[in-house]
Amino acid sequence: MKCPYCNKDNTRVVDSRPVDEDNSIRRRRVCDSCGKRFTTYEKIESIPVMVVKKDLSREKYDRNKIFNGVMLACRKRKVSVQAMNDLVDSVEVEIFNREEKEIPSTEIGSMVMDRLKDLDPVAYVRFASVYREFKDVNTFMDELKKLLV
Repeated sequence: MKCPYCNKDNTRVVDSRPVDEDNSIRRRRVCDSCGKRFTTYEKIESIPVMVVKKDLSREKYDRNKIFNGVMLACRKRKVSVQAMNDLVDSVEVEIFNREEKEIPSTEIGSMVMDRLKDLDPVAYVRFASVYREFKDVNTFMDELKKLLV
């Protein structure tokens, strides 16, 4: 790390401590050349993920879109906000563990459906009806049969 005062690169860390709920580190440094002190912050660099929509357009990943879809599916169901957050957290972990820059929205929808099936069957069917765009009662019944198996 170069000193911001003398531009020499012989600095050392004299103090480190976590900040922002352990999402970053504050480092207090001293320059061995000029003796001045300065502070740096270190954060984890997240990989920006783009979601490929059905029409092949792309948009930046947005956790709130998943949460809002889950919340609508769970409306008037006995599913806690914490359970919904946990579901979205697990989907998000799976997305980011892939370490890919793009993910199809269809895969995200499938991840959500897999988890909703275990969380609440009614919420699962509600989500599936929107996600799979049921055109008629037969398509809806086919999905219900899958759930009963």
